[in-house]
Amino acid sequence: MKKIIIYLIISVFSISAFSQSLDKGKFEQYKAGFYYKVIMRDVMGDDEFFIPDFSDIKFFQMDFDLKNYPVHISEYETVYHSLPVSQGSSGTCWAYSATSFMESEAYRIAGVKCNISEIYTVYWDYVDRARHYVQTKGETYLGEGSEANAIKRVIRDYGMVPYDIYTGIKDDHIYNNNGEMFDEMEKYLESVKMTSNWNEEEVVENIKKILDEYIGTPPEKFNYEGKMYTPQTFMTDYLKLNPGDYFSFMSTMEYPYNEKHELVENDNWWHCKDYYNISLDDYMSLLQSSIEQGYTISICGDVSEAGYNQYHEVGVIPTFDIPSEYINEDSRQFRLSNGTTTDDHCIHLVGYQKVGDVYWYLIKDSGSGAFDGRNKGYRFYHEDYVKLKIMNYMIHVDVARPILDNIIK
Repeated sequence: MKKIIIYLIISVFSISAFSQSLDKGKFEQYKAGFYYKVIMRDVMGDDEFFIPDFSDIKFFQMDFDLKNYPVHISEYETVYHSLPVSQGSSGTCWAYSATSFMESEAYRIAGVKCNISEIYTVYWDYVDRARHYVQTKGETYLGEGSEANAIKRVIRDYGMVPYDIYTGIKDDHIYNNNGEMFDEMEKYLESVKMTSNWNEEEVVENIKKILDEYIGTPPEKFNYEGKMYTPQTFMTDYLKLNPGDYFSFMSTMEYPYNEKHELVENDNWWHCKDYYNISLDDYMSLLQSSIEQGYTISICGDVSEAGYNQYHEVGVIPTFDIPSEYINEDSRQFRLSNGTTTDDHCIHLVGYQKVGDVYWYLIKDSGSGAFDGRNKGYRFYHEDYVKLKIMNYMIHVDVARPILDNIIK
């Protein structure tokens, strides 16, 4: 009887302790932040600027009140990265994540600090997409987004340029505003499909004219720090970057592990099949060993979650979604298969710290929401968020060799 009483007391205490740790949710009123107050003011101009009425917009989110999170950058082990910059009113996070990653790589490899033009890469990605659209007779997905590893294809063919040489921003604006430009390109390509005008050279030239009008013509050569470069020689001679040195990884039960497969996402519009599919344990250990060895990581995944908040600046998985101990390959795949994990956003993982037995990651983010909190342009991800919601990442071959050596024979 005494043992039974002790067992019941322990059980009650355990249940009580567990219930106290449960996360709760609530409906939040949408608030206009950096995007509307800063970016759209720049885009529209003071005379036409206004903030829409959001009084009827509420969304369900985790209740972050009275919770403490490690949101002090000084407490993180960080790897060199350039300061955060906003992608403005554009769907080009992939280019900002990948370019920031390449800036860190140029510093690690060549010791140079250089702000590289994101929009130069975007320009040529749109040109390639237009060409692909003709080749597929209009079956290519049209959107502003792409995947971070698109930068490998683009810089291999077109090189890179400094931001100061090609900003992609005209008319004294501060931030990108690519919506009208994309709409014009989309309407033109749809008209090409309607008329079956599959003249690749003509279509590509017309897309270039639209791009030139809105974001300017990219340079064929330029002077930088007293020396003349082409985009190709700037990439190879100054930045010392080799696009073939970068590999992408994903973790899905849909395909066998330790093989290359396609990342099936609309933003992978060119159907790249160069993603190495690895187990979730390998996926997480490779990511962790990379940042611990001083290599940053370009990561892409889902950011439309109840545990994702721009003012608290964190990405966590609430217990009402799934408790930490149940996050595994099956729960990850369940969300991939039912569409609740999607490839929304690409960002740059630049640091980490360990709190108890848990890793937290410092994320550099170009999205407007990342500028709503105290740490402008940064977020902080719990390891569970990465494990459950980050769909793919790109790293340098050297740090990936322990995994690649078991795959590439």
